[in-house]
Amino acid sequence: MKSRIGELIDARGFKRKYIAEKLGVTQKQLSNWCTNRNYPTVPKLFKLAEILNCTVDELYEKEKDEDKNAGTVKNFV
Repeated sequence: MKSRIGELIDARGFKRKYIAEKLGVTQKQLSNWCTNRNYPTVPKLFKLAEILNCTVDELYEKEKDEDKNAGTVKNFV
């Protein structure tokens, strides 16, 4: 999954500092969410979607290879 959080924050005209304050997280933590270093909790996802006036689904997008590899079994031998 690829984060669209940063893109949506920018598109809505918000400052990241403002979003971080509204969510009760550090700017570093928000930055990590924007760059896929880690992910927000489910409650934070819903709050973020509310602030950005979008759905939770819109915060992330599938990467092209995800569909190809879905349901495959890898050989671990």
